[in-house]
Amino acid sequence: MAATDFKDYYAMLGISKTATSEEIKQAFRKLARKFHPDVNPNNKQAEAKFKEVNEAYEVLSDPDKRKKYDQFGQYWKQAGQGFPGGGPGDMGGVDFGQYGSFNDFLTELFGGAGPGSGRQSYSYRTSPGRPGGGFNDFGLQDGAAGGTQDTEAVIILTFAEAFSGVQKRFSLGSETIDVRIPGGAKTGTRLRVKGKGQINPMSQQRGDLYLKVELQPHTFFQLEGDNLVCEVLITPDEATLGAAIDVPTPDGNVSVKLPAGVRSGQSLRLRGKGWPVAKGGRGDQFVKVAIAPPKDLTPQEREYYEKIRAIRTYNPRSHLAQVKL
Repeated sequence: MAATDFKDYYAMLGISKTATSEEIKQAFRKLARKFHPDVNPNNKQAEAKFKEVNEAYEVLSDPDKRKKYDQFGQYWKQAGQGFPGGGPGDMGGVDFGQYGSFNDFLTELFGGAGPGSGRQSYSYRTSPGRPGGGFNDFGLQDGAAGGTQDTEAVIILTFAEAFSGVQKRFSLGSETIDVRIPGGAKTGTRLRVKGKGQINPMSQQRGDLYLKVELQPHTFFQLEGDNLVCEVLITPDEATLGAAIDVPTPDGNVSVKLPAGVRSGQSLRLRGKGWPVAKGGRGDQFVKVAIAPPKDLTPQEREYYEKIRAIRTYNPRSHLAQVKL
């Protein structure tokens, strides 16, 4: 790889070389949403940028790959494939002559975990509603005669897909497989597909495919454990007098009774309206209310609000008169 071909993954994500794993993830999600093909249909430039951002994240989010990238720069991939020309030498300021063999180099690079160490992580991302493509092999092969090569992939699901379950199609080289993801998957859920990983070239044994779920953010719902959380705006009169309001749930709208005097920030529980639970049943949905005063008042509305202010006896700040240092 020529120096001009070097890809600065940190610059691609707009982060520094000292960025934490959380900062890397936040930068990736921000750019992925910006350049996602679903947001930029038929935009080749955005599609190319989306692929670059994915490539950068695949390397920097993996501690081993990031360490290799930071240490060997533009030659980080070759570090897992062998010495140029078949033997040790100097590559980009790294003196390979200090190693007795390439296995010695791998042992130091991976902290004693050279070939035959077991699972590899191949990062593959497929978007909601898209069938996906092939896995990207980043080079280091397991040389142990009895070892296996597990493959790890990240799959992004919408809330609807994760809630109800969905079938996804994957292309693994020349092989196409259908994977059924059960309802109730959450970010961090790992699913094992036995015998669909990489093939060990020495033993010809095939590892497993592990799918790690990530949920695409929803515009209304948030997931906290097995519970759904949402925020609903209410008017001052509804908060004061109480009301019945319609609230969206995964099962459709339901009527929720607001008690008179409900406070902004107070949460109401809808039992059994949350996320599917592995043992059966559902979590709860929590509706957080926020009082939203009207911005534009009609003359009559203003008149009545002024009348209320003139006769109001309740002062929520009366206790502040006693506050002292």
